Amino acid sequence: MIAAYLSRKTPPGRLESPLFTWCFVGMRLVALVLLLPVFSDACGDPPRFETMRLQGAPKPSYRPGESIRYECRLGFQPMAPPLPTSAVCRNDNTWSPLQEACTRKSCPNLGDPVNGQVNFVNGSIKFGSQAHYVCNEGYYMIGSRILYCEISGESVMWGDDPPLCETILCATPRNITNGRFTSYKDEYQYNEIVTYSCNPSAGPDEYSLVGERVLVCVDKDRWSSDPPQCKVVKCEYPVVEHGTLVSGFRRKFYYKAEVVFKCNQGFYLHGSNTIVCGASSTWEPEIPRCTKEPTTATTKPPASSASEPTTATTKPPTSSASGFIVLLMFFNSL
Repeated sequence: MIAAYLSRKTPPGRLESPLFTWCFVGMRLVALVLLLPVFSDACGDPPRFETMRLQGAPKPSYRPGESIRYECRLGFQPMAPPLPTSAVCRNDNTWSPLQEACTRKSCPNLGDPVNGQVNFVNGSIKFGSQAHYVCNEGYYMIGSRILYCEISGESVMWGDDPPLCETILCATPRNITNGRFTSYKDEYQYNEIVTYSCNPSAGPDEYSLVGERVLVCVDKDRWSSDPPQCKVVKCEYPVVEHGTLVSGFRRKFYYKAEVVFKCNQGFYLHGSNTIVCGASSTWEPEIPRCTKEPTTATTKPPASSASEPTTATTKPPTSSASGFIVLLMFFNSL
């Protein structure tokens, strides 16, 4: 094609300079070169692996016949038996096949602690594993609850020392005003209990124990709840207009005293019919009311409150009674 172009004559009447001709030919040659398929004589980037890394710095390109070698990453070691760790750039510009040749290193074995157990999350002690510790009931842990198998220099080690499981002990609970507790000691073991009670009152009203009467040692220096209080808790006499007290009669109403109400005949109860004397010397819930108005438009008086008397209605006679009355009227007319 190029030769034909060079042998082509300039049409008559048209002037064409040699410089222009050669520039045009050069452009055509460049275009032809760009259109030719591109062939590479080098392999691409070396393959990457999870457990291995390339020895040395990678090169921009590798010619066929060149080889590369891998080494184990930190935290990994060669498999046994060993597998190939090198690859070759082949003539077709691809790397020869290579597979993972390293495996995770193992941390030292961990035994169960005294009065506790250790559990491995993935069932192994290899690099990346976790060891979770738990103490037996009645013991508390000192140290890290979770240990990690991690890199340490050229090897792997657990990130911390194993924890210890110590016996749970509680200090003496707090004394309370106007009260006391049993079994006084300087130290209490797990699940041991103390029981509080109130002293007799010197005044007209007795003390009520507000809070938990029994405390249990549940953790290191921790009781199941705060100590209770011994104080006078007294609620006023409950009065409900148009209502009657049906349960809980007494002269004084102390802590947790319970009473039950009902409304008089023809009145409706608004609120709870049962109330209790609370720790703040108030009734809980609040004292109910008895009114003529029902709680809803369709509400009927409760069973404890009699409704307005109703007018008695005569039942219609049965069929047999009606027949007897008809016969009686017939004989009377004779």
